[in-house]
Amino acid sequence: MRAALALLDELGADGVSIRGIADRLGVRMNTVLWHAKTKARLLELMADAIVADVSLDGLPDHWRDRARELAHRYRRALLAHRDGARVVAGTYAAEPATLGLAEALVDALSRGGCPDREAVWTCWSIVYFVLGLVQEEQAAPHAAGDRFAALVAEGDYPALRRVLPHLRDTSFDERFEFGLGMVLDGCV
Repeated sequence: MRAALALLDELGADGVSIRGIADRLGVRMNTVLWHAKTKARLLELMADAIVADVSLDGLPDHWRDRARELAHRYRRALLAHRDGARVVAGTYAAEPATLGLAEALVDALSRGGCPDREAVWTCWSIVYFVLGLVQEEQAAPHAAGDRFAALVAEGDYPALRRVLPHLRDTSFDERFEFGLGMVLDGCV
């Protein structure tokens, strides 16, 4: 996984391959395939390795502070790797680190009084929100902002034209805090 994540950081998600990992390790592709039978499985293991960087130690006691801190740690883990959110979002990793994060988040929400269904759905909402925002954040240097602004200005989009400065706002930390607060406020 260290070799796969190093390749991810160097080349991005599109540059990760079984062959590339084998070359980096100086082994045959069969050796890599013995550990990860398919590219999909490799990506699941990479996703879990990224999420494994979310420490579950030293969390605040209050449920809301705990959930907020877990979301912050999750965001930092995704941002620590080039295309980290893209790799995690593209998998369904039922692996120890991913399950551990979900367990900690659902537990925090439950302690706050969320009924079981709402705790799970709020957990999903937080995970999806963080994944989506981090994907946008990681793509921001490459985004076609001027093209977007021109399309809004030229088209029949009066509401979007009015709020265009806010749509182009790249203050991801502030947007993260705002969105996270909205999701947590809906829980209880």
